Amino acid sequence: MSSTTAKKGTFSVTAYRGDAKTLLAFNLSDKKSVKNLAGFTILCQPKGKDAFFIQNQLRFESPGDHAQDPKEPATSSLNAPIHKFRWLHIPGSIQGTKPFLGEYVYTVTPRYFEGKSLQPLDPKLSASVPITVDGFDKKGLELGFTRGFTQSQAFVRHFGLKAKIKPNAAGLVFDTSQLSGTNAQGDKFTFQDEYEWLGFTARAKIFDLLNEVLQKQNLRVDVFAHDLNEPDVVDIMLKLGKQKRLRIILDNASLHHNTAKPKPEDQFEKLFIKAAGNAQIKRGKFGNFAHNKVFVVSNKSGPLKVLTGSTNFSVTGLYVNSNHVIVFNDPVVAKTYADVFEESWKDDVKRPAYLKSKLAGATASFSSTQTPKTTITFSPHQTAFATTILSDVVKRIKQEGKKSKSTGSVLFAVMQINKGGGPVYPALNTLHNNQSIFSYGISDSPKGIALFPIGKKTGVLVTGKPVNTQLPPPFNQVPSVGLGHQVHHKFVVCGFNGDNPVVFCGSSNMALGGEEKNGDNLLAIYDGDVATAFAIEALSLVYHFDFLDRASKGPKAKKGKRPPALKQNAAAEAGWFLSTDDKWTTKFFDPKDLHSVDRRLFGA
Repeated sequence: MSSTTAKKGTFSVTAYRGDAKTLLAFNLSDKKSVKNLAGFTILCQPKGKDAFFIQNQLRFESPGDHAQDPKEPATSSLNAPIHKFRWLHIPGSIQGTKPFLGEYVYTVTPRYFEGKSLQPLDPKLSASVPITVDGFDKKGLELGFTRGFTQSQAFVRHFGLKAKIKPNAAGLVFDTSQLSGTNAQGDKFTFQDEYEWLGFTARAKIFDLLNEVLQKQNLRVDVFAHDLNEPDVVDIMLKLGKQKRLRIILDNASLHHNTAKPKPEDQFEKLFIKAAGNAQIKRGKFGNFAHNKVFVVSNKSGPLKVLTGSTNFSVTGLYVNSNHVIVFNDPVVAKTYADVFEESWKDDVKRPAYLKSKLAGATASFSSTQTPKTTITFSPHQTAFATTILSDVVKRIKQEGKKSKSTGSVLFAVMQINKGGGPVYPALNTLHNNQSIFSYGISDSPKGIALFPIGKKTGVLVTGKPVNTQLPPPFNQVPSVGLGHQVHHKFVVCGFNGDNPVVFCGSSNMALGGEEKNGDNLLAIYDGDVATAFAIEALSLVYHFDFLDRASKGPKAKKGKRPPALKQNAAAEAGWFLSTDDKWTTKFFDPKDLHSVDRRLFGA
C-alpha cells in the first residue's frame, strides 16, 4: 500500500511510502480551520526507538513570545511548526548517516496562534499514521535510488565542503576503507562512509546482488555496462571473472575507449582478460553506445533475477548522479533480459545484426504475482518502432490534461531535454505551461526553467545544474558537479494518485537517436505504489533544486567567517524567520495557485 490516511475532525494527514523516505501531506477540509493556523508539528516514532520531533528549517524571531518546550531546540517543529502542507522525511538527512529503517508512526498536530503568539500543542487535534520506512519492495520488485545530493547542506555537514569523492591519482581499484577526510565537527570518515550515504539504497541493491553471487557458487551473472569504474564493483567482477562466473558486454564508444590513453573501461578489460580470459568479455556500442546497466543472475536451471535502471556502475553514477535501480525477482522477466544478452553477445554488440532479431521490434509484457503490470522494449530499434514507443509516452502525458474529476499530474526527472530528436523532449520542455496538468520536472539541461510560482497554476521545471550558485550569507556553499551530471535519471510519472498511474523508466534517455542507436531498455510500470516512489523522488529533487536555482548568481558569502554547520542556524543568521499570522496559508487555498493544486493532489 503506497499511502495511509488518518483523520481528526476537519484535519487529515496522509503518509506516502517512498524508497526509505516518507512523504507526509496535510489538509484541512474546512477553511474555517485555517484561521490563525500556525503550522504543523510532526512527531516521529521509530519502532522501539526514542521518538523525536521533525526539525523545521526556520524558527520564530522571538521564541520567548510563543509556547516553547525548553527541552527542544527553537527549530523543533514542536516550537516552530511547519509552514507547509507537505513534508518529506528522509532518515539520514538530520539523524545521522546510518538511521533506523523500519516501522514508523508519524503524529501530526495542527497548531494555532492567539493574537501573534503560538499556543501550546493540543493533543486532541493530533492524527497518527503508521508506515514502513525502508527500501521499497512489492511482490518480487525492488527499487533503489542514489541520494545524489553532493550539492546539499547535508553533504557539507556530514563530510565537509572539500570532501573528495575518490583519492587523488587513484587507480581503477583502490581501498575504499581508507580515510577520506574530516568534517567541520572533527569527525573522520572514509570513502566507504561517503559512498554508503551518497549511494543510498541503489548502492545497497547493487552490492546485495553482487555479494549474493560471489557467496553462492551455484550462481553466475551476465552484465551490460556503460560506465564502469566503481572500485568495489570492479573488485567483485574480477573475482567472479576469474571463477568463470561472470560475462560482460562493455561499451567501447570513444567515451570509454582510447588506445593511446586508456580509459577506465580499457583498464578493466585488460585486468579482466588477465583474470578470466578473452571468452568472458565483449566490447561494442551498437550504433552510438552500449548504454544498458544490467545484471542478470542465473543458476544451472536458468535466469533467476535481474537488476536494471539508470545507474552506471561507476563512482559518478552511484555517488554524484541522481539515479535509480530496479530489481525483478522474477525468472520470467530475467529470462527476457537473458535473451537480450545472448542476442547481443551473438551479434558481437553490432546494431545491424541486432536489428534483424525479434527483440528489436517487440514489446515484452509481464504481469504476475511477482511482477506488477510492466512492459519493456529493448533497443536499438528501427526508426518507425522507436518513434511509436516515444509517441506513446507523449500520448500518456497528454491524457493527464484531459481529466475532469481530478487534476492530472506528471512528475519527471530526465537527464537533458535541451537537445535530441523525437516527441518526448518538446513535450517535457513545455509541460509547465499547461495549467490543466500539475507538473514537477527536473533536468540538467532544460530549454528554460520555471520556478515554483505564486498566484499561478503553471508547473515547475528546474535544472539540476544551477549556474554560479551563491547561497545567501551565511549559508554553507555547496559543491558543483562540474562537467558531470547531477540528474542522470530517465523517468516520467503520469497519473500519481489517479486511476491508471504509470512510470516510464530505465536506461533510455527517451530520445529518438538513442532508441535507434543505443543498447537500452525502456520500462513502463503500471502500479500506483511504484509510481508513488518515483513521484516522491521527483518531488525531492525539484524542491531541493528550486532552492538552489533561486540562488543562482546570488550574493557571495562573507569571507573570514565560518558558516554555521546547520541550515537552521544559517537561516536565523540570514534573518529568515517564521511569520506570526496565518497569511502564509493564503496561497494554499487560492484555486488559481499551484500551491493549492499541490495541497489537494497530495493531501485531499
